[in-house]
Amino acid sequence: MVLRKIEDFGYDAFFESGRKKLNLLDCVMARVIGMNRGRYKVISRNGEFLANITGKLIFVANAAEDYPAVGDWVAIKELENKQAVIKAVLPRKTLIKRKYGDKNRVGDKNETQVIGTNIDEAFIVESVDRDFNLNRFERYFVFLEEAGVKPVIVLNKIDLISSEELKEKTRQLRERFKGILIIATSTFDDTGLDSLSAHLLKGKTYCFLGSSGVGKSTLVNRLLGENVIETAGISSSSNRGKHITTSRNMYFLSNGGMVIDNPGMREVGIVSGDANIVFGDISNMAKKCRYNDCTHIHEPGCVVLEKLKAGELDEEKYSNYLSLKKETEISEMNSYEKRRADRQFGKFLKRAKKEIKEFKGGGG
Repeated sequence: MVLRKIEDFGYDAFFESGRKKLNLLDCVMARVIGMNRGRYKVISRNGEFLANITGKLIFVANAAEDYPAVGDWVAIKELENKQAVIKAVLPRKTLIKRKYGDKNRVGDKNETQVIGTNIDEAFIVESVDRDFNLNRFERYFVFLEEAGVKPVIVLNKIDLISSEELKEKTRQLRERFKGILIIATSTFDDTGLDSLSAHLLKGKTYCFLGSSGVGKSTLVNRLLGENVIETAGISSSSNRGKHITTSRNMYFLSNGGMVIDNPGMREVGIVSGDANIVFGDISNMAKKCRYNDCTHIHEPGCVVLEKLKAGELDEEKYSNYLSLKKETEISEMNSYEKRRADRQFGKFLKRAKKEIKEFKGGGG
């Protein structure tokens, strides 16, 4: 399908307003649709170009999120031989980013990685046979809430389990995450693909998130109707997905929707941990605690603990809340404090879980 109008790529009044504010009226508008090894693939009304960023843009950048990312609208100067230069990045509607780093490296481990920008909805994909984990879903929800992006759950590879097992997993999700859409799919027999495709609307941008091997790229291939993205199975030695997708790319569907395929993520690093929606019920409980600085672990008069003991608060959700709360505190420290806190983090979790069991058993 040949697209000739920038509106077909998602350009709207929001981005036009940003173009005017930055006084980029004489520039060509293009969208970043691919990124690999420091080079960008962009698309404008004149087609696709390979682009570099200007030295000025590099000079003023202070963090990873200051550079163009897949999904961005940028002002470019088109050159010969389908080459271009990116002169500026337009303001973003949404920004998905995460903390990441090498845990064995000394120094500031919590660097920020941009996953995508200007995304309307994100499909969180988990395979029901080996990857299903409620806490991981919850971490993604916090991750996306920070970005202002609506989440959708995709349970993939449902052909590998019985209908009874699928019903039970769906029940767990609906009980824990009320109001979030769940789509069950299988690329083996195409179950649920019509429902997934019908959810993708013209002019909207979607991304697929999840661990390696859960079937993100295969789902995108099915939506595109051709095998554009290379895929692979599960490693027999580690039972983990193989990292075939190593770069982020945007693809255009025949109905006018846009999807971004992402490399697998084994860890979901939360940037701020401000989870009012995901943990809103716990936050409301915490407001009624006796102490303003209550840790919700051992204090007398803690409403959160009382609800936990009464069975009105899910224990796994509570434990995940404590972990994310602690990670947020660590991320806000300086490098030295982070190294010291990391050593204590494991001890904290063990102690908290022990105290939870004692409390629920009547020892608190």
